Amino acid sequence: MLREGNSLPRTYEPVQVNGEDTFRVTDRFSPIPTEAFYGLGQHQSGMFNYRGSTVELGQNNTDVAIPLLVSSRGYALMWNTAALTYVDNRFPTELAFCAIAGHSVDYYFLYGPEMDTIIHEYRTMTGHTPLLPKWAYGFFQSKDRYTSLDEIKNIAQRYRDEHIPLDAIVQDWFWWKKEGDPEFNANYHDVPGDLATLHKENVHAMISVWGLLDPASETYKTLEAKHLMIPGAHVYDPSSPEARDIYWDRLPGKLFAQGWDAFWLDSAEPEEYWPHMGDAILRNKQLAIGNGAEYTNVFPLLHTLGVQDHWKKTNASKRVFLLTRSAFLGQQRVGATVWSGDVFTSYWALSHQVPAGLNFALSGYPYWTTDIGGYWPAFPGVIEQPAYQELYARWFEFGTFCPVFRTHGHRPNNELWTYGKVEPVLIRFDKLRYRLMPYIYSLAWKVTSQDYTIQRPLVMDWRTDEKTWNIGDEFMFGPALLVNPVLRSNATHRTVYLPASPKWYDFWTGNTTTGGQEVEADAPLDRIPLYVRAGSILPMGPEIEYAAQNPGGPVELRIYRDADGTFDLYEDTGDGYDYEKGQHTVIPMRWDDRAGVLTVGTREGSYPGMVDKRMFRIVLVSSGHGTGGDVTDKADKEIQYDGRKVSVSFR
Repeated sequence: MLREGNSLPRTYEPVQVNGEDTFRVTDRFSPIPTEAFYGLGQHQSGMFNYRGSTVELGQNNTDVAIPLLVSSRGYALMWNTAALTYVDNRFPTELAFCAIAGHSVDYYFLYGPEMDTIIHEYRTMTGHTPLLPKWAYGFFQSKDRYTSLDEIKNIAQRYRDEHIPLDAIVQDWFWWKKEGDPEFNANYHDVPGDLATLHKENVHAMISVWGLLDPASETYKTLEAKHLMIPGAHVYDPSSPEARDIYWDRLPGKLFAQGWDAFWLDSAEPEEYWPHMGDAILRNKQLAIGNGAEYTNVFPLLHTLGVQDHWKKTNASKRVFLLTRSAFLGQQRVGATVWSGDVFTSYWALSHQVPAGLNFALSGYPYWTTDIGGYWPAFPGVIEQPAYQELYARWFEFGTFCPVFRTHGHRPNNELWTYGKVEPVLIRFDKLRYRLMPYIYSLAWKVTSQDYTIQRPLVMDWRTDEKTWNIGDEFMFGPALLVNPVLRSNATHRTVYLPASPKWYDFWTGNTTTGGQEVEADAPLDRIPLYVRAGSILPMGPEIEYAAQNPGGPVELRIYRDADGTFDLYEDTGDGYDYEKGQHTVIPMRWDDRAGVLTVGTREGSYPGMVDKRMFRIVLVSSGHGTGGDVTDKADKEIQYDGRKVSVSFR
């Protein structure tokens, strides 16, 4: 399936890099002309299927290097090097992997043929993904930048006063006196007290912490004295265990003790001094682990891994949540979400984020997000302009169905009420995200327990359908929801491909359409085309304002008939790692379409504080019934569930 070329498949070209003798290592393969290629991290070309292109694998702001190539034929190639690499398929039957430095060809062949199996094998090799804290699946409010915790507290309070769902708010950079030291500037007065105030309102706080250090900082001086800074850069060397220890002890560890709930590990490519320079800067440096040319791309893995490991040693009752903008092989085993970097405010940028995220998912990394609205403003006064508010709404609608849901940008204001013309649309989707929390959190457990992928390009579930091979602008969100972001201005409809399924249900209307065809779907500004696959059991919780609210509230089970279906509803305490010791529950559900019977099985497991009894409101979705994000007024049947198996017939 993966044939090396007949003529000079493997070549070693002697080169000297950074004063050391090494080789430019190339391996050449002969793919069949019709297969499609995916993965390789995250890139901004707008391509979904990489066939016919060349991709550089070098860490940079907005560009993430993960050397895992997945084929539509049902196999993957993991190019096992951290060196800057070029993946070249300019010619249909030639595929070359070329690393700028190394001493051997080293790759792994993974066979599925299904892509979920490939991802399972990859994570089995390189590390399984931990469960994030439940609050991390809610909404993150952020901007560049809040200048005090007083400002943050006021914004958080307004969210609560206006009953707009929110779980986290973010302190971006320049809170410090010197970058690298845990000393706040004069705008910050009582950080632990202010964090405690936020926590009383069930708001979590994340703070930006960089690996780029000011030479005037004490942290820099300590590391430099021990030769633990990367020579020729202002970045500490995470390939040294001692450097990771010092970095934690002097910076994030001090902040963690104050009560911060998460770290935003910005500039994790890494990048260098201002104006920030990226483009794989380690390739001409020397690291503790070895020649930077051979370890160009490894920084984000070791940086995030060091913070996670120290966090868990310090407090294992609080799940790790990190945000970073770069990643490498195996980093999915860290409690870190990657965001797509400092992208621009435009439909062009939005349209490029969707395939970028889908390829990232096919690179084995399940947690990804973007700056909703874009980071860099395209022009002055952007917020007030109706065209931008429309773009923001469209980006927000897409962001609702990313694994992690957050807004951020370089704007004077960025809260939902900033966008007055579209604020009702934003709140509508924010509330929908929270109603879907039982579904999303159960999928998160599936990521952890079964190596699942939440944000799924269509080729994952319909690999043998060639029509899906080049569709990078729609995706499945879990097994039920087909998401179709609107990526053009002034759009009122968009073309949607519905893959094979007995029926697809319009989420907003309940009307049905057969699969295996393209349709023109309505897409007014207040919604995107959203379809549900027949056979789905979609659990939707009560209206809540933060993820941990009302855990015992009624759960609406929407049944989409015309196919059999299953779903496992997962629950735990929402934080800590006792779930790894079996402290969690799974409630299996099965819909038998022919018999018209829903079976809610015996609850498996238990945990402290478990909700013993709950109500399930069963809704058989049809035209105008069980539709949209609102709670369905009248259920078809209700179950008072106490953990014992119960079946309900609709015949």
